[in-house]
Amino acid sequence: MTLHFPIKEENHKENSSPKISQLSIFAGADYLLTMHQGDLKPLVDMFQSCNSNQEKRNTIMGKSSGYLLHSIIDALVDDLFHILKKIISNIHDIEDDVFDEHLAIAKEISLLRREITILRRTILPLRRIMLLVRRFVQTFSEEDLTLYYDDVNDHIDTVIEILEESKETIEIYKDTDFMLSTEKTNKILGILTILFTLSIPATVIGTFYGMNIELPGGIEDTGSSHFFGPHTTFIVIILVSITSALFMVWYFRKLGWIQFVK
Repeated sequence: MTLHFPIKEENHKENSSPKISQLSIFAGADYLLTMHQGDLKPLVDMFQSCNSNQEKRNTIMGKSSGYLLHSIIDALVDDLFHILKKIISNIHDIEDDVFDEHLAIAKEISLLRREITILRRTILPLRRIMLLVRRFVQTFSEEDLTLYYDDVNDHIDTVIEILEESKETIEIYKDTDFMLSTEKTNKILGILTILFTLSIPATVIGTFYGMNIELPGGIEDTGSSHFFGPHTTFIVIILVSITSALFMVWYFRKLGWIQFVK
């Protein structure tokens, strides 16, 4: 049989995917052979402990191959809870940051979603495989190990349940981050639109006086009154533009379009 388990890397990069290790097992009535790359720490620790501790060696290896197989799988499944603790801790960190407008956590959410997806894809088949393993062990084991393997199945179910809850939680945070980002973008666009709208009166008036035609108060209009001196036309344009802009600000606030500008 072939099993797959995620492993914890000491030099795990923040933006890298979880590494999955393969464990091949050959088992019979009086033998059990495992093949792996040496990166499954619980399995390595178990056999090192058996080499250094005769009592533990007798406890684990002194019984049937079916019991030894259970001990190996149980140690690997229990190690999954340490990986889940790290995921839950990351979810709590995202929960604290998702409502902070000054933090961009879209990348962190995406990386955590990818990690949860890879773990689900790896662990979900274990439930079905363990049912087959239990039936297979019964074909050559003289002792009844049903309770032992049922306990492993319960642990796998707990791991899967935690992963499902983590998946639902991170999806909620993803949607929340998207909505908050959209709302922030809409506010920025709203402010820019209002600023552009307020500049329209000055732009329109300035456009008329930029034409090569005679207008009241223009350069060729020598009969106009200059009660503000030689810059009368310029001052009038500025006053009209400011008055129009202030009126638009008052009107927009009355409509509730710029309530967030305080």
